[in-house]
Amino acid sequence: MAISQLSSGMFSTTALRHIFSESQTVQAMLDVEAALTRVLAAQKIIPSQAVAAIEACCKAEKINIPKLIDDAAAAGNVAIPLVKQLTHCVAQQDADAARYVHWGATSQDIIDTASILQLRQALNLITSDITGLSDALATLAKQHVHTVMIGRTWMQHALPLTFGLKVASWLDAMHRHQDRLSECQSRLLVLQFGGAAGTLASLGEQGFNVASMLAQELDLTLPDMPWHTQRDRLVEVATTLGLITGSLGKIARDIALHSQTEIAELTEPTVSGRGGSSAMPHKRNPVGCAAVLAVAHRVPGLVSTMLASMVQEQERALGGWQAEWDTLPEIVSLCGAALHQMHVVVQGLQVNPMKMRSNIDVTRGLVMAEVVSLALAQHIGKEAAHHLLEEACTLAVNTNTHLIDVLKADKQCTAHLSVIEIERLFDSLAYTGQSSAFVEKVLATHEHRKSVHHSHGD
Repeated sequence: MAISQLSSGMFSTTALRHIFSESQTVQAMLDVEAALTRVLAAQKIIPSQAVAAIEACCKAEKINIPKLIDDAAAAGNVAIPLVKQLTHCVAQQDADAARYVHWGATSQDIIDTASILQLRQALNLITSDITGLSDALATLAKQHVHTVMIGRTWMQHALPLTFGLKVASWLDAMHRHQDRLSECQSRLLVLQFGGAAGTLASLGEQGFNVASMLAQELDLTLPDMPWHTQRDRLVEVATTLGLITGSLGKIARDIALHSQTEIAELTEPTVSGRGGSSAMPHKRNPVGCAAVLAVAHRVPGLVSTMLASMVQEQERALGGWQAEWDTLPEIVSLCGAALHQMHVVVQGLQVNPMKMRSNIDVTRGLVMAEVVSLALAQHIGKEAAHHLLEEACTLAVNTNTHLIDVLKADKQCTAHLSVIEIERLFDSLAYTGQSSAFVEKVLATHEHRKSVHHSHGD
């Protein structure tokens, strides 16, 4: 996680910082140790009397975390010194019970399974946040189904569309991310339990029963086999969150561009203390978009680290596994922060339909050249019509004249199109294609997804 906490409010959330805090990480490992103890006793592998003493010490407050951090550096992972402290704590209460701490497990079993428990909590929050953002986007798209604006390609004016269409495209991506997140969680939430070399040899014939009961105890799925050096499940989560942050970055980039002074079609929410400049009182900076874009810049490199870490040695990794420890929690935290920031932005986004409408006319009618060309093509053919409009556009630019006036004065054009027809063709409201229909389709899908979600009681 971040060395400095000064920027943690921008790049994480309170809930996610808690889940991945030192104490909660330790507690997750202790939860696995306690569950293992109960299962071993139930299988009569260890004395039932040992359970109470071990469970009593499986509390993070009984662990010296600063010492744990120092010792982990020498041990190579945090589980080894944690087991030592846990064993010492148990021995003070019951010397015999201390012999059964961590029985049959290896360090990676405890660390990986604890990570799965933390990820389950974190991804539940991420899922909820995507749902909230999607609802906010649906509301915004519905409000602006017919709000006409200029579409831009290659950063240049292209053709009219609706703001609702732009928002619907953002929402459509969130729908796909919801599906991806749900699918990857179904593969992720599995137990890691294999012992030293992934064979459960230390538990003999009872290995499968212990693993099965431990999975049930922790409410996880039992995989067909341990996955110590098969990291695809965790990497799938990382890449899925990377896709989500990329789409959030796209939204942030669009909003930021439309917030430029010269465009002024969108503005982030106005809240006291938000978006001001230390030097320029007039500024209203898109701070939410800045935070999201910073996340979108950082996450791809972290995802790359996760992908590179998949190349692990034989039955237990040397370096690749260790590279995941801080990387994946950081990806989760960054994605969660971006979702939160974007939800705030979308919920309070200020839209200026009048400015959107006036910006269509910035090019003095040039953006309507296509529709006129198509109308003329019915009379003189596509190539001739295209050539006529190209020349008309050049003349309009060179003489600083509105394209409609150039065309009204063009005898070849008026020979086929009346002045009334030309004026009608320049109605941008009538040339947004299937914008509204696309918005309605996405909104219908959103409502269907909500109804299915509610019917399943999720």
